[in-house]
Amino acid sequence: MQLLFFKQALINAPEHFVQETLQGIVAAYPDRLRLLDQNDRVLLSTETGRDGKVGIVTGGGSGHLPVFLGYVGHGMADGCTVGNVFASPSYQAMADTIRACNFGAGVLCLYGNYGGDKMNFDQACEDAEFDGISVASVRVCDDIASAPRGQESKRRGVAGLVYAYKLTGAAAARRMSLSEVERVAQKVISNLRTIGVALSPCIVPEVGKPTFTIGEDEMEIGMGIHGEPGIVVSRLLTADETAQMALDRLLEDLPLTAGDEVSVMVNSLGATPPEELYILYRAVAKILRNRGISIFMPHIGAYATSMEMAGVSITLCKLDAELKMLLRDPADTPFYTNHNK
Repeated sequence: MQLLFFKQALINAPEHFVQETLQGIVAAYPDRLRLLDQNDRVLLSTETGRDGKVGIVTGGGSGHLPVFLGYVGHGMADGCTVGNVFASPSYQAMADTIRACNFGAGVLCLYGNYGGDKMNFDQACEDAEFDGISVASVRVCDDIASAPRGQESKRRGVAGLVYAYKLTGAAAARRMSLSEVERVAQKVISNLRTIGVALSPCIVPEVGKPTFTIGEDEMEIGMGIHGEPGIVVSRLLTADETAQMALDRLLEDLPLTAGDEVSVMVNSLGATPPEELYILYRAVAKILRNRGISIFMPHIGAYATSMEMAGVSITLCKLDAELKMLLRDPADTPFYTNHNK
């Protein structure tokens, strides 16, 4: 097949973008991942010995790698389904994922708070329960820019999804019951806050044009990972100014006091390089240290992207003894590895 350079992207036909991504991931990690035989939009872990464990399943639109596909493996999700770029998977694919990840202790559906995903996961859960599978469903809603305090249930799920996968996956690996794993998921979400800034748009392959426009000397604060409008367009801030602005907003929403402990994620939305992330983290760490807040297991890198969008998100996950223990637990997926004991 002839290669096409599509809007500075090395792909083949736009309509094959998602399936060829899945095929490439499985080709790269054939000993760890496989596609479901009857539904090639469902990615599953090949890990053995999971009888009696709560299954963790997720799903959502493509275009956010490593979310959602990259977190299937030991100590995180057991299966994932994806739709087209920025579009929900079908309820049938979600139901197939639930059935494939039922190891006898029930299944937790863990996903971002988006209308299409909720509608389709609700229907998939009904189908699975009709088959006799115990199912719980939890939506991650960590984006403080998408709804005010007091309306947390309306917030979008963004990079905080990664902490939800890690901590609930660890709970399931410890053979906690479905109700306990669900409790951990809700506990994580109540202690999770994210805000992002966008510096440039991205291009959905099948659309072929930017999702929004922004000036070269501007940034949009609170921009969603699908190009949803943010809360304000600002002049382009320095790294230190960006860190201060983000933490001011996060700490207003998630009050912390001296002696508290958090894990921090500084996440690239796709095009922002690692050097800039570490410059930002330097400022974040200093601000928190000056407030007497300690940081445990920081995450700096591309954990939840929006195609080739330039920008970052900053996430705070407040920890207690239980969440700290679960965060330390081993995890091993193609895009996330933690060998702490």
